[in-house]
Amino acid sequence: MSRLGAWAVHLLTASGAALAFLAAVAAAHKAWQIVFLCLGLALIVDGVDGPLARRIHVKQRIPWFDGAALDFVVDYANYVFVPALVLTAGGLLSEPFATIAGLIVAVVGALYFADKRMKTPEQAFRGFPAVWNALIYLLMIYRLPELVTVVIVLAAALTFSPVEFIHPVRVKRMRPLTLTVTVLWGILAILALAADLRPGAFVSVALAITSIYLIGIGAFLQATREEFGS
Repeated sequence: MSRLGAWAVHLLTASGAALAFLAAVAAAHKAWQIVFLCLGLALIVDGVDGPLARRIHVKQRIPWFDGAALDFVVDYANYVFVPALVLTAGGLLSEPFATIAGLIVAVVGALYFADKRMKTPEQAFRGFPAVWNALIYLLMIYRLPELVTVVIVLAAALTFSPVEFIHPVRVKRMRPLTLTVTVLWGILAILALAADLRPGAFVSVALAITSIYLIGIGAFLQATREEFGS
């Protein structure tokens, strides 16, 4: 029974691949609401499968099966590959920039998942943590000028830069505030999805504010730690 539970957790993780496939099919039909619904569900799966695996000691139950490798494959599909498709086909950029940007995201994202230095001792991410699903979602909502979109994509592609980004759960400093902002961001993102990526002014402004916090708080904590040596 315990081994069945372990396999159930691995199957839950693998269900993220099914969600990535459905998102890719939806992207081919430019059904963006379905795309991000699938990616959002995959994000939930990614948030719960790890704690479940640790709780029932999956590694001990099935020692020959590498759940971490499975998780990386699924995460790459949902965090990088499908968002790269959306970036290319979503009308955010004209050709050939759309295809070039998608290629950059796909390649840099693949390299990121092989980087063993992605986490700092404080459990923050070193460099942009390849959450292209969230970034492309925001770009699809705000539909910024093409030059601005190119700059944002190129800046985010600096995955291996020394700038830190927050992990809202594992970084202890300012964690209550960060978790609150993260939950609020999630609620606002759901409201924007329900509005078919065309939210009203209040949701748009609030989503922008919470996004700016989550993007910048890691660098702020990094700067204050280095300044005060804490």
